[in-house]
Amino acid sequence: MRQFLDFEKPVAELENKIDELRQMTDPDGVNIAEETARLSDKAEKHLRAIYAKLTPWQKVQVARHAQRPHTQDYVNALLTEFTPLAGDRLYADDKAIIGGMGRFDGQPVVVIGTERGSDLETRLAHNFGMARPEGYRKAQRLMKLAGRFNLPILTFIDTAGAWPGIDAEQRGQAEAIARSIEVCLEAPVPLIATVIGEGGSGGAVALGAGDRVMMLENAIYSVISPEACASILWRDPKQASTAAETLRLTAQDLSRLGLIDRIIPEPVGGAQRDPKAAIASVHDALAEELQALMPLAPARLKELRREKFLAMGRENLS
Repeated sequence: MRQFLDFEKPVAELENKIDELRQMTDPDGVNIAEETARLSDKAEKHLRAIYAKLTPWQKVQVARHAQRPHTQDYVNALLTEFTPLAGDRLYADDKAIIGGMGRFDGQPVVVIGTERGSDLETRLAHNFGMARPEGYRKAQRLMKLAGRFNLPILTFIDTAGAWPGIDAEQRGQAEAIARSIEVCLEAPVPLIATVIGEGGSGGAVALGAGDRVMMLENAIYSVISPEACASILWRDPKQASTAAETLRLTAQDLSRLGLIDRIIPEPVGGAQRDPKAAIASVHDALAEELQALMPLAPARLKELRREKFLAMGRENLS
């Protein structure tokens, strides 16, 4: 069953009427096909109008939508011969980060991504996509493996942030994230990072320091969540919508600031309404970017990557 966000209520009402019409057994002279077509057209127009002017806070809600495709969905759809790899060879296997080797359009690649889970059972198993240090150390191991065998790296980011528990701090969460960023920057192979939902804090940056950083149209990427920001600045989490405006966390804001390289369009109504179309758009963007990066020598890749991120600090981001 499709889940609707609060601001989608006009569309929800129309689509509920369409469902009711389709279930009618005695139409009483009503032309069901004609009426459902009229209501469908009206619903689509409403949806287009709503999504043409989403506020940053509304985009936060879309990015977090439970029915958006997750990393595992992209892996299943985009890769063939995928072999998952587990463990950091130091402590444990963190299921918040999944990864492995497969073929993307026939090209062998290493894929790493944060996985939130799609229902209560899988969300608990994947810790809602919030990784512990062993997850980031697993990511480092896979990136180094990719460098050793000259395989491009594709990362998919969808996390509220790294796990903030005491156990994570005891095992060196900050060091693990910092080291993961370092390994990204030093990778001798192309690295393309795609924010498919929520990119939160260092937990997202740990997989995001790539040659190309892409975001889906309704994804968000920020150093802090709007709720946490509002709690700190205004002592009131209800100010989250104001914080979302201030943080400039949308793909459009970050593109204007030069912090990401590409915005990937989503179907009308967001990736959750048509996951196959959203995944197809990501496929096309990845294929194009890989084609541009594959001919570059390792030294040139690292040089350009270094310049890319140093330039962000030189520019006036006010």
